[in-house]
Amino acid sequence: MDKALIIFAKNLEEGKVKTRLAKDVGPVNALIVYKHLLDHTRQISSKVDADRLLFYSRTIQVSDEWPVNDFQKHLQSGGDLGLRMLNAFDQAFSDGYTRVIIIGSDCLELTSDLLSGAFEQLKDHDFVIGPANDGGYYLLGMNSPHPALFENKVWSTQSVFEHTVAQMKSLSKTIYILPQLSDVDTIDDLNPELLSILISR
Repeated sequence: MDKALIIFAKNLEEGKVKTRLAKDVGPVNALIVYKHLLDHTRQISSKVDADRLLFYSRTIQVSDEWPVNDFQKHLQSGGDLGLRMLNAFDQAFSDGYTRVIIIGSDCLELTSDLLSGAFEQLKDHDFVIGPANDGGYYLLGMNSPHPALFENKVWSTQSVFEHTVAQMKSLSKTIYILPQLSDVDTIDDLNPELLSILISR
């Protein structure tokens, strides 16, 4: 297998996930929303023909809903988000993968077909990237290491996607841009599916 799907996930801890959303709905409801997002991410990634590398934020959970037969479990390492992603990519490339994609666990609109299509695009493009509606990105893929993409950025701001694409172009590399999707970060991002989960409690 030459394809690796890196999944960044936060440990399910009340008060530690979806903190911006928690300001409006409370930490318990924010945890419920995030668990639903994790479930969605697990379901769609399980259908992708790639090795799946799950990186936890704080501690590796051996016995949870992510089966060890389907997900290689690791721990994120590094200071800011950029360094943690860089280290995860470096690990995947060091292990011999030649097409590597990273996703978070915040996007309910992400599908297994979109993930599979992104891997296909890496056959003909150096980069694939999926813009999020908040100015960041929900997916980033590449077929060789490029540490500069993870440096000198203010993460979780509206300029991340634009800045990253500008860096890719400066490297004279080919880029495939996926459709824009919505991450779930604030109460305004809650779609009817997520709202119904909270209302039914």
